Amino acid sequence: MVKSTCIVAAVLFGLFAAPVSAQDAPTLNIYTYDGFAADWGPGPVLKQGFEAICGGCTVEWIAADSSIGTLRRVQLEGDTTQADIIVGLDTAIAGEARDTGLFADHGLDMSGLNLPQAWTDAQFVPFDYAHFAFVYDTDTVATPPTSFEELIALPDDFKIAVQDPRSATPGLGLVMWIRAAYGDRAPEIWAGLKPHILSVTREWSESYNLFLQGEADMALSYTTSPAYHIIAEGDDTVHAALFSEGHLAQTEVAGILKSSEQQELARQFLDYLTSPDAQKIIPTTNWMLPVIDLGDQLEPTYATLPQPEKTLTVTDAEIAADSKAWIDEMLSAVQ
Repeated sequence: MVKSTCIVAAVLFGLFAAPVSAQDAPTLNIYTYDGFAADWGPGPVLKQGFEAICGGCTVEWIAADSSIGTLRRVQLEGDTTQADIIVGLDTAIAGEARDTGLFADHGLDMSGLNLPQAWTDAQFVPFDYAHFAFVYDTDTVATPPTSFEELIALPDDFKIAVQDPRSATPGLGLVMWIRAAYGDRAPEIWAGLKPHILSVTREWSESYNLFLQGEADMALSYTTSPAYHIIAEGDDTVHAALFSEGHLAQTEVAGILKSSEQQELARQFLDYLTSPDAQKIIPTTNWMLPVIDLGDQLEPTYATLPQPEKTLTVTDAEIAADSKAWIDEMLSAVQ
């Protein structure tokens, strides 16, 4: 398990340092997506937890409409950005973010993480993950498809809602999932899916609402999405369909901007983000799996959720070389 060195440092600081005045207290500006910073998201609780141990700092969340939006904003602002950290990029766009040259090495020990694959990224620290999946309601879909090909074979009035890969990371994840599963057959799969696509929405929330309102039979989401309905609503009818091809995992990450004047404080925050105190917040606020083994501190519902037997992968090199072409072939097939 990752050692939370920031906690020790903060305690020592509190014992031996003079009190920090409000005027001198450092502020950590963090760009993230709106759901993360929302009152019901993990942001407010993480802010409270870190401010309690950082020796008088203030955490400020600055939200964009999506994680892709946070990256685009930093790219526009460059070295003049007020952001110290971005929280909420994912492995599909981390390579692009790294190539901007705007992110610093985190310098933290990631050997204690519990992820589908070993973590070796020098710039980005993971804080949660889940596999992409289509969710359905057992009240309306008695027998869900168990592969993309089974989905394609269903009558055309069986509808799915997906997201635009240019604006939503799940939409980009679906493009990569189909590529990882089918390779050069991906355009054929997209052509088969076209009659079933009710809508390609800008963001995840829009397509998920189409599913919740009964307009779509399934929506692209995560294997962990049923946990929300079980824990928050007492509803066990929402399930994730597991596909025989395997599933692609999305890992969300955080990174420090080189231009930040709060480098050490930013590292302390990333260290805190992978600590047990922070990780136990994630499953019931961001509805994803923790990146460390929480043992009996993990909400028991998660142990009941079926998970894929096979995790598919796409390398950073493949994403950098081919993701634009993959997006173009998806858009041309479904439009």
